Amino acid sequence: MAVQDIKVVNPKAKTVKNIVIGVIIALVAIILISNSFTTVRAGHSGVIVTFGEVSERVLSEGLHFKIPFAQNIVLVDNRVQKAEAVCSAASKDLQTVSSTVAVNYKVLNSYSASVYKNIGLDYESIIITPAIQECVKAVTAKFTAEELITNRQSIGDQMMELLKNKVSAYGIEIQIFNITTFDFTAEYNAAIEAKQTAQQNALKAEQDLQRIKVEAEQKIVQAEAEAEAYKLKSQELTPEILMSKYIEKWDGKLPTVVSGDSGTMMLDLSKLLEEAEKNKAQTPTYKSFETEEDTTTEE
Repeated sequence: MAVQDIKVVNPKAKTVKNIVIGVIIALVAIILISNSFTTVRAGHSGVIVTFGEVSERVLSEGLHFKIPFAQNIVLVDNRVQKAEAVCSAASKDLQTVSSTVAVNYKVLNSYSASVYKNIGLDYESIIITPAIQECVKAVTAKFTAEELITNRQSIGDQMMELLKNKVSAYGIEIQIFNITTFDFTAEYNAAIEAKQTAQQNALKAEQDLQRIKVEAEQKIVQAEAEAEAYKLKSQELTPEILMSKYIEKWDGKLPTVVSGDSGTMMLDLSKLLEEAEKNKAQTPTYKSFETEEDTTTEE
């Protein structure tokens, strides 16, 4: 009778083996499940990449299923973003202009896959910034330096319109365009300051000239009025009226006469008149003498 080997199975070892297998299956399941779902954040869109190939279908915000290990979801930011660019350009009158431009833009959801496929995620440095610099140079060359200063808003609108046309084909929308600074060379700034000073001085000189002219005209009018008044007054003052006014104002005293250049002689006409009256009273008149003679003859 042949003796057969009898294998004794340890129940404990079998239990451990089952546990290990169960843990491995659970880990695999967890990994598969975790790689089967993806979340697209708010303000973003999900570009599906299957084994390196970009799909035209774009995932919206929320939770989505994907093929684990086969598909990868790339998030593209569709929120409003800000880009700043420093540009150096030449004006129409060949002045060097350094300007800083700030732009608000966004990538349209429907173009997310195209942007990622053709440009990548670094679209700001590849598309936005070079387009801004090109537009600034093109528009700046159409205006003189002085026009760039005085027509800043209009020039900014032209730059924005040109930029929109350039980037719209990529699915990028320009929302706000601002020229934050316009800087010129020190020589040009000095020339502008000198010009403004000259204009202010010229304006002041013109105002002074106008003021002098008005004052002169006022003096002429005043002189003419005074001359006319004097003329009318002269016509009214006849010799009789002048004599009457003189008599009204005379105080009864004769004036003192002063004559001589080297020596001074003062005569009081009032006293002289009094003495003359006294002498006249003391001197006999011819009438009295004649009267006596007539009396004698008659006798």
